[in-house]
Amino acid sequence: MTITSKVDPFTLEIVKDSLLATGDEMFVALARTSMSPIIYEVLDYASGLTDAKGNLLTQGNGVTGFIGMLTFMVKETLKKYPGDKLKEGDIIIINDPYQGGGSHLSDVGLVMPIFFEGELIAFSANKAHWTEVGGKDPGSFTNDSVDIFQEGLQFSCLKLYDEGKVNDALVEIIRSNVRFPDLSLGDMWAQVAALRTGDRRLQELCKKHSKDTILAAINYLLDHGEKISREELKKLPKGEFYAEDFIDTDGIGNGPFPIKVKVTITDDEFICDFRGSSPQVPGPMNCSLTGLTSAVRAIFLAITNPAQDVNDGVFRPLRIITDPKSIMSAERPVPVSNYFETLLGSLDLVWKAMAPHLPERLNAGHFLSVCAVTLNGMHHETDEAFLIVEPSVGGWGASNRNDGASGQFCMGDGETYNVPVEVAETRYGVMLDEYSLREDGNGAGAGKYVGGKGVTRSYRAMTDGQTVTVTYGRNKFLPWGIDKGHQGSPNEFYVDKADGTTDGPFGVYPRYKLNKNDVVRLMTGTGGGYGNPKERPAAQVASDVKNGYFTVDEARDIFYVEVDTNTFDYKELAGRAQ
Repeated sequence: MTITSKVDPFTLEIVKDSLLATGDEMFVALARTSMSPIIYEVLDYASGLTDAKGNLLTQGNGVTGFIGMLTFMVKETLKKYPGDKLKEGDIIIINDPYQGGGSHLSDVGLVMPIFFEGELIAFSANKAHWTEVGGKDPGSFTNDSVDIFQEGLQFSCLKLYDEGKVNDALVEIIRSNVRFPDLSLGDMWAQVAALRTGDRRLQELCKKHSKDTILAAINYLLDHGEKISREELKKLPKGEFYAEDFIDTDGIGNGPFPIKVKVTITDDEFICDFRGSSPQVPGPMNCSLTGLTSAVRAIFLAITNPAQDVNDGVFRPLRIITDPKSIMSAERPVPVSNYFETLLGSLDLVWKAMAPHLPERLNAGHFLSVCAVTLNGMHHETDEAFLIVEPSVGGWGASNRNDGASGQFCMGDGETYNVPVEVAETRYGVMLDEYSLREDGNGAGAGKYVGGKGVTRSYRAMTDGQTVTVTYGRNKFLPWGIDKGHQGSPNEFYVDKADGTTDGPFGVYPRYKLNKNDVVRLMTGTGGGYGNPKERPAAQVASDVKNGYFTVDEARDIFYVEVDTNTFDYKELAGRAQ
């Protein structure tokens, strides 16, 4: 008889919900004590609990792409510190993408073992994007690095705290090697505070319900997650499904790079086979196997049961296959700064393969890219160095029943936010000239249901000598439509110079130099359309024109609707679907 059978179901549910609440409290604690806008405004981090073997129990997420990465951080910790080498009060720091970190060096993870009555019962863990971890470029993640050593400090599962005593030497190494030490170290202490919140809450649960009850609840939580996933798996179409696409560039002039997937669904397994995709590349678009796993977990969850609480039991039916040293299972020492573009491309492959067969769950392609921007220089009023590090919002694809959402983050970013205009203009040496929905003018995203709009966000440099590094994927290969829906538009940026000339468009560019009154105009893509544009109701087309979503010419030539721009009356033209 197992421990679980001795605990009544009501207590199990109470403890399960308490564990979930602990994950949420850890998440909030980190945001409220952090120093960097990329954390407290954007929410580029994740936190949660695992069991004593590293199996994820609960995770609070800003960034969807971190699903699963806490698990691998903890398992790497157990591998490096087996037996009794982990002590109460230890905290491990890890960001090595090839040793459990899974993303890039800027995403720094902390892991804390939780003991009760001398027994290791769980781990508290989090992962947050630091503004700086050193490296050759401000902001650390760069789009033209050629090896991992150019990208910043590497923490290969080191003890930041040893039995409660901080490793002062390691702290000083960080302080001496990052450009904004107050921000980076401030965020690190915030992560420590969040870990201790998780430890404290789990200790309280053990004292209240007993250790055996908590361990039983942990087993129940994992088994329950698996049970729900397997029930949902039975409802999916069975067979083999294929998709192919490309990664635009590696950032240093090579590409495009082909990627492909075969998805096999049975009653028992969901298998994603990425073999045949491009080998790892010279530039920093490589993704580790841990990153790929997190990507596939995110889309698996969306396909099976997006409302389900995340834990490792949920993913037991999932299997991932890939070639060694591929662009999505890269190995040391190739660069990985912009791993997120390949992570997203891999996720999108599964999405693309399954979307026609699951219209109630999956919409057309979205702008996909993180659309990462780092902009640095001197503040025009304080004469102090500043650094913007942020993702950008764009357009999502339409579904078979609704238009796509406009101005949202990509799936890999999840429920994150961009830096508000007021914060940007106060803290940084820029002015925001424009922040608006994008007008494409070429029918991008047209369909019976139209793709959501991308945005235009324009930063005006207020001092000379600023530089901007932009990584916009989906610049060459556009968001895909479904069932005669049109493709979306590219992610791209221009530089409108103070002398009246314009440079661009660009997708990926390292350290573009800006002088006072130069404007970097960032434009993200519109999502793909769903269905034949000729089937869009004429009244809706007229409303689209009135709202500036489509032009009169687009209404006439693509939707076959003539719209009067004075009255916005309309008439249907010959050739419209009846």
